[in-house]
Amino acid sequence: MSEATRPQASSSVRRLAALVRKETYQLLRDPSSMLIAFVLPLVLLFLFGYGVSLDTTRVRIGLVVEEQTPLTQDLGFSFKASRYFEVVSGQDRRQFEKALVDGDIRGILVVPAVFASDFAAGSEAQIQVIVDGTDPNTANFVQNYAQGVVASWRAIRSAETATAGRGIEVEQRFWFNPELTSRYFLVPGSIAIIMTLVGTLLTSLVIAREWERGTMEAMMATPVTSLELLAGKILPYFVLGLTSMTLCVLVAVFLFGIPFRGSIVALYVLAATFLVPALGQGLLISAATKNQFLASQLALMSAFLPAFLLSGFLFEINSMPTIIQWVTLIVPARYFIPSLQTLFLAGDIWPMFARAVAVMLAIGALFFVLAARSTRKRIE
Repeated sequence: MSEATRPQASSSVRRLAALVRKETYQLLRDPSSMLIAFVLPLVLLFLFGYGVSLDTTRVRIGLVVEEQTPLTQDLGFSFKASRYFEVVSGQDRRQFEKALVDGDIRGILVVPAVFASDFAAGSEAQIQVIVDGTDPNTANFVQNYAQGVVASWRAIRSAETATAGRGIEVEQRFWFNPELTSRYFLVPGSIAIIMTLVGTLLTSLVIAREWERGTMEAMMATPVTSLELLAGKILPYFVLGLTSMTLCVLVAVFLFGIPFRGSIVALYVLAATFLVPALGQGLLISAATKNQFLASQLALMSAFLPAFLLSGFLFEINSMPTIIQWVTLIVPARYFIPSLQTLFLAGDIWPMFARAVAVMLAIGALFFVLAARSTRKRIE
């Protein structure tokens, strides 16, 4: 470095340090920022951890056994012993029809009078499953698990009585999440949603507030460059986002009991990378709107909702229409959420992480370039 450029670099560092210090003080004195950074994440984490569950258990069903025999009673006991059903017994399906219409039960299982004779004769003994189709997920659950209970019961009876021929036994194994507990992937995914709020919403609101108050124009009248201004604004929120993420991870592991099989290094690499597009999008929104209300609405519409709906967090991307699948390619949470879930449940898989990091950095670079062009060093 030449003698001429050395004072310029030193001045730039001092200006950047002053901006970071000023933004940190302002951030710490703002109660709303602290609420968004620490209270709101905990509320959302508890909501996803305790209030939201994709595990369907103890579904209330009606069981109709048209003819009481030792065989049909044994089958009925199998349904009552299942941890997936709460069984109400009866002898006629008509007594459960109103309950099914009213939503008091989710299905009716009918064991016909010919079930015992068909089973004894070695023919295909069948039961009827009537389900409430207004909720397709629960309807499929009732149907599939009813078939599972019957298959398990048939296998046990066949082994005891040797009435059935040799069959095929399917042994299922679920890697990483043996009990298929939805909390194990909902809570890590919710951390990405929380970081989207902290990164994009908080950044867009605070900087838009400065545009409204006129302090941003005052800063532009100083020798501070656009790059120094952006960096001074971003660094405190970058640290705040990592701090909020750390709090959420600690709550997820020690309170909710989510297994963490990855490394701390991978966690912070992924989180820091994800904050790049999140903060860049917040800067771009604030520079484009310069209004807190518009910034909050645009941040929710362009960051929170896509992260919630188009990232694979709750809905499978492959089941979406093709054009929507193309849209999800520019949603940073699409790459962060699967990486975070893999980090928690499977461990460090760096080839997968490297692809996600590369895409998120590319999206973040685009946001920062657009934000830098919008934040011009001039007083309007």
